[in-house]
Amino acid sequence: MHELSIVMNIVDIAEEEAKRHRARAVSSIELDIGEMAGVEMDALDFAWESSVRNTVLEHAERIVHRIPGRARCLNCSLEYPIQEAFDPCPACGEVLVEHVQGKELKVKSLVLSDD
Repeated sequence: MHELSIVMNIVDIAEEEAKRHRARAVSSIELDIGEMAGVEMDALDFAWESSVRNTVLEHAERIVHRIPGRARCLNCSLEYPIQEAFDPCPACGEVLVEHVQGKELKVKSLVLSDD
């Protein structure tokens, strides 16, 4: 389950930022997670519960933005929504595409607190 390592990295980022700004806790954290990032949300939720205990994220509100997949056809340049990495272009049928969005996995923002 790589979701555990993802959560541990998020905890590390939050701990570093809190330390850098001399904050005691994080009141909210905002995450961008692409639908094609390979993250199983149920597994992430499970890993989150156990991994944030006794950290600056223990009582933080978690806001997750799921970013839908989008691709640009390398043949005809059409940009279109995708569900899978090799969904063909609806205009010309080409499967060679540039992934424009949907693979994001990032901490978008943290709100720090002294509580």
